[in-house]
Amino acid sequence: MPFSSRFVLLLLPCSLLAGLGAHAEPKTICTITVNSPDEWQEFRSRLPKGEYNFVELIEKGRPDWLRSSCQRGVQCDVLVVSGHFNAGETFYSDSVSKDDHLRVDELERASCSNSCPGLFAKLKEVYLFGCESLNPDASKYSSSYGESGRDRMRRVFAGVPSIYGFSGAAPVGPVAAKLIGGYFKAGGAPIGSGHANSRFLSAFSNSSMTRTSGVSEAESGYRKQVCPYYDERLTPARKLEMVHSTMKRDMGETRRFFERIEALVDSLTLEERQDPAFVKALASLASDTAVRERYIAMERAEAVAGRRARMVVLAKEIGWLPEPAFRSEIATLVSDLLARPAMGFAEVDLICSLNDDGELDGLVNAPPSMGVMQSAAVACLGDAKARARTLQALASDDEREVQGVQTYLRYRPIADAGELRDVTRVVARMPAGAAKVRALDALGRLNITDGDTLRELVQSFAASTSASVQRAIAEIFIRSDTKAIARPEVVAVLQKNRLTSTGGDKLIDAAIRRLQAS
Repeated sequence: MPFSSRFVLLLLPCSLLAGLGAHAEPKTICTITVNSPDEWQEFRSRLPKGEYNFVELIEKGRPDWLRSSCQRGVQCDVLVVSGHFNAGETFYSDSVSKDDHLRVDELERASCSNSCPGLFAKLKEVYLFGCESLNPDASKYSSSYGESGRDRMRRVFAGVPSIYGFSGAAPVGPVAAKLIGGYFKAGGAPIGSGHANSRFLSAFSNSSMTRTSGVSEAESGYRKQVCPYYDERLTPARKLEMVHSTMKRDMGETRRFFERIEALVDSLTLEERQDPAFVKALASLASDTAVRERYIAMERAEAVAGRRARMVVLAKEIGWLPEPAFRSEIATLVSDLLARPAMGFAEVDLICSLNDDGELDGLVNAPPSMGVMQSAAVACLGDAKARARTLQALASDDEREVQGVQTYLRYRPIADAGELRDVTRVVARMPAGAAKVRALDALGRLNITDGDTLRELVQSFAASTSASVQRAIAEIFIRSDTKAIARPEVVAVLQKNRLTSTGGDKLIDAAIRRLQAS
């Protein structure tokens, strides 16, 4: 027999004996339980005992629990995240008593900083039990960064072989747990290998569960551009120098990363802003007139009004727009919005919010011809004639116009009792319909205390032939101070004249209870 064959025969029994004596290390399943524990508890009850350790990363009362997990030396093989998500930026709970949450920014910071190299370094699988956590459609994802949930999770969990989540609605915790149990009952394999698990996906076939993998090294170009904004190893001064370089190089790239630049500046503490290195970097950027001119040109070309307003604010933060120039630039933005042929309530809301302090009063000329939306916006700029036209439009039969007035009233409520009575009288006499319901809702948010106004609404309730109108009036009584009227008489009117409705009349019941308890 050849020597090599005898050598293999001699070694083989030794290797077998070694295998018999060796025990595989238990896999660590890390859990982030923002909402329901049902999913990971079902995994624990179904997986082989002794082969998996479960570690909850959230520590009650510690907002820095993720950093704490890094310091504890936890190394996850599998990560299970449970929480509502809804294509947003935060996993959250549906319980008002729970303050636990998980911002994706925090995951990205841990991923990019290498400040926690062990926590996710061994990850083979991630389970994201939240609606739209892997939504591939960026247009339906409410992240301020303008990218899809799927793309962002792939970047956060770079190199992870299997990431499971939902492209649409996800089942609630108890239902998800039942489906996990069904998977194991049908002979499903234990988790944690990292291999694509078609049987697990099949268990959720009636949901929108999907699977992807983290970006590979070959795909990591964009990740390398994003990570410096989160990398805790870089000082704020170094990050600002990076922003300056980006702005010098390409304003298109600046626009692409605007939200991250904005978030970086907003996150700076007073101590960080006063650091000599940061002061020097900021002075260098503020004095770069060529970059300033290109940035302002980009801002003025921005089509999304809200984003443009934030670009102006960032220019002020950088030092490119001292206070008079800042107000002038905001006034230019408002003028451009008012000149648009079609304005909506979103533009009204923006203009009113920009002049919440009255600093723009008198700085913007009203357009010669105005619809209700323009009038509402100009009224927010302190124009008395525009205000009168706006209040008249609260009785419009066009619900969209009423919505514009409603937006205005959130910023400039009616304070004069006589004016409020006049407006209420006109609204009360409107024909039933969606516009009237919205107008009544706008009145309900004014915390009415005037007795004559409330009596006008009582009469309107009694005369109404619309259950939806009656509910809207009842809500006004819930929100208002009813001390100025005879409450027993109002209760009698509500009880006698309430209409039967298939949609229910809980608001009327609530109004009656409130009036009786007052």
